[in-house]
Amino acid sequence: MNYNYVIGLDYGTDSVRAVLVDTAGGKELASSVFYYPRWAAGKYCDAQKQQFRQHPLDYVEGLTATIKEVLEKVGPEAAARVRGISVDTTGSTPVAVDKTGTPLALTPGFEQDPNAMFVLWKDHTSIKEAARINEVAANRAVNYLQFVGGIYSTEWFWAKLLHVLRTDEHIRPNIYSWVEHCDWIPFLLTGGQDVKALRRSVCAAGHKSLFATDFDGLPPNDFFTQIDPLLDGFRDRLFDRTYTSAEPAGHLSAEWAEKLGLSTDVVVGIGAFDCHMGAVGAEIAPYMLSKIIGTSTCDIMVVPEAEMKDILVSGICGQVPGSVIPGMVGLEAGQSAFGDVYAWFKNILLWPAKNMGASPAELEKLENDLLVTLSQQASKKPITENSVLAVDWLNGRRTPDANQALTAAISGLQLGTDAPEIFRALVEATCFGARAIVERFVQQGIPVKGLIAMGGVAQKSAFIMQTMADVIGMPIKVHRAEQTCAIGAAMFAATAAGIFPNVEEAMVAMGQGFDKSYAPDSIRQALYNKRYERYKSLGGWISAQVGAQ
Repeated sequence: MNYNYVIGLDYGTDSVRAVLVDTAGGKELASSVFYYPRWAAGKYCDAQKQQFRQHPLDYVEGLTATIKEVLEKVGPEAAARVRGISVDTTGSTPVAVDKTGTPLALTPGFEQDPNAMFVLWKDHTSIKEAARINEVAANRAVNYLQFVGGIYSTEWFWAKLLHVLRTDEHIRPNIYSWVEHCDWIPFLLTGGQDVKALRRSVCAAGHKSLFATDFDGLPPNDFFTQIDPLLDGFRDRLFDRTYTSAEPAGHLSAEWAEKLGLSTDVVVGIGAFDCHMGAVGAEIAPYMLSKIIGTSTCDIMVVPEAEMKDILVSGICGQVPGSVIPGMVGLEAGQSAFGDVYAWFKNILLWPAKNMGASPAELEKLENDLLVTLSQQASKKPITENSVLAVDWLNGRRTPDANQALTAAISGLQLGTDAPEIFRALVEATCFGARAIVERFVQQGIPVKGLIAMGGVAQKSAFIMQTMADVIGMPIKVHRAEQTCAIGAAMFAATAAGIFPNVEEAMVAMGQGFDKSYAPDSIRQALYNKRYERYKSLGGWISAQVGAQ
């Protein structure tokens, strides 16, 4: 039998995961997870400043460790059967590089400089820079934000570049170009040495960098110099062409082939963001909203290009032809915090244990059991229209209508309010935020025909998923694969390597199906409709206060 194996790499916020997959049926042969040691130690981050940076060595070490481990788990015959590797990453997570495409943190003198490292998606240090981009864009004859929802976010490519340029005079003269994580890993694996030859994904370019065929590529240089003269010339040092993830970035270099124990015949695919490849791993179909639910959420929909017509959806994270599946427009939305909301509440409740002498064993048990127990108790609490209410913007709002300056709130507290009631309000709030995204698509002419959920929260919490079905009023299918993003990357690896002619056939052949579903309860749905209106009112009040500052 002719075996064809592929490797999918999924770079998340805390770790990188690799899967080795047999393309004949999509069986996951082995998986491996590597937790970033520098990130776990809290290095280069300052939550008070909303600064979150990651060292490229965490990524490189994780790449090596996970691929070696999945090959070792399967046995000596596995390496010879690997045909392709593809990568997904968080985003926008860009980094400053020199002319060779080397991140500055890997060059002498910049090893410990956070501004020389990858600026993680959740880094919100560039709020002022995003505001400046929006201000300039609003007064231009051409609307360069029309394909990214009309609002540029602090989480994205240009805002982050400008912030680094403005705040670090040492870095400034050494930045030659600015590269997304999902584009850098394939460049690294293929032995790239000239950043001008680095192949950029249409996914990252279209959703975060303002690349569009309507503009003949990136906006003109004078748009960027109007934002700030520090951006002068960067456009010409970036890119004028993009590629879909169904295309190859090249072959594995001799250096990396030797390091990993693979052949230089292995094809390395063009990278993309985790949510886009995850949607493919979850077997997305037109007009189905795919939700990757983890620390944040990323919501993806695909619409055939001919059916989009002239629709421009406002307040989302972009609509880009080919960013998910070639021939379809990929639409992206999401929430800046989802699982992070629950993690925040857990840390609040665990503060006494962490700071007042609990043993490591006691603390580990509390951490493992707390959210499970809260969910059990919260599910037993009666809900009324006036129960404790929360707004979920603990990390700002991504969509609809990005505004990272927004903050969260909890209202209706009394002396009798307990932890499960607050937790339930936080769960409802994250689900209300999810409903707002669905409503934005529907209101602007894009029907949502169903929901697909994946990720840790979707797999582990029936309470949260049932609440979401009740709040949105739609059934939700949960994908069976635990590593859906990595499986999606594997599907793209199989396509880039020529095993399948297109990613749709890869999905059919390698898809793992669904194992859970949640249907809305009509009684709870009616109650949540009323509570959702109160959520919008409270959120509107918060937005007005921020706008008045």
